[in-house]
Amino acid sequence: MIGVSTYLESGARWGVWELEAALLPVGYPRLVQRAGGLAAMLPPDDPERAAEAVARLDGLVVAGGPDVDPVRYGAEREARTGPPAPERDAWELALIDAALAAGIPLLGICRGMQLLNVALGGTLVQHVDGHAEAVGVFGGHTVKPVPGTLYGGVVPEETFVPTYHHQAVDRLGEGLVPSAYAGDGTVEAVELPSPGAWVLGVQWHPEMGDDVRVMRALVEAAAAG
Repeated sequence: MIGVSTYLESGARWGVWELEAALLPVGYPRLVQRAGGLAAMLPPDDPERAAEAVARLDGLVVAGGPDVDPVRYGAEREARTGPPAPERDAWELALIDAALAAGIPLLGICRGMQLLNVALGGTLVQHVDGHAEAVGVFGGHTVKPVPGTLYGGVVPEETFVPTYHHQAVDRLGEGLVPSAYAGDGTVEAVELPSPGAWVLGVQWHPEMGDDVRVMRALVEAAAAG
């Protein structure tokens, strides 16, 4: 059972309805399913309930989404940083803390990787160019794995990945190491090397591509646990 965090949107529309909704692009649960797992959506909740939620899971995915509030890493908001999502920030930081404490496999995707870095005391670059095609359009570029890392073992070759982000890791969080880079030097994957742990963040969007290896590795680690 792989939990996936969700958006919380004030005015989602479907059919005749326009209501507040907890939602998730279908690529995330489909990627979990293609990799052999069962997907469970985790809408924002009271952060105090995160440990209880994580205790029912075998693995956790923190999904992409809005920019992390700079106050979370002690920075002033820059002009191109998006509006905050305080409910998601609080809930997902609590989920990450609970997953790390429980030792369950954890995968952060895009925002999820950035939030993992922030949870461990790291900071973010609030704007980088060239990692998104246009507003609402995924781009893509090549990432190069670092040999000897968890990610490098799962995907040992350079790969072309779907991307849509304008922020990136600046100072690494405590214990994190880079495990992939873009051609411009941007850190594209981070991980927490620790005995028995499976903790990985990727800056790109595997749910928008055909390569299931990263998600399959998470599912396999969750099953083995």
